Amino acid sequence: MTVRTVHVMISGLVQGVGYRAWTEREANARRLSGWVRNRRGGEVEAVFTGDEADVAAMLFACHAGPRMARVSAVDVDERDSAEPVPFRVRPDA
Repeated sequence: MTVRTVHVMISGLVQGVGYRAWTEREANARRLSGWVRNRRGGEVEAVFTGDEADVAAMLFACHAGPRMARVSAVDVDERDSAEPVPFRVRPDA
């Protein structure tokens, strides 16, 4: 298994639509560790660590998000360090 960690900024209509709760459910279903939070600028920020294929599937899912979301961009940066388990929702930043 190849482990991958990514830092993600998701923009569009992604706050007030359940995006963080959806992200937590989806990440846990894929056995990913990391976190998600809202940003003051209106984006959702997340870090995902896990099997390379599971992280790729999560990134693909982030482009759609929950039903009410309207995602305009998913910016991904690779990271070297892994995030601790379990996946969690962090306070807004």
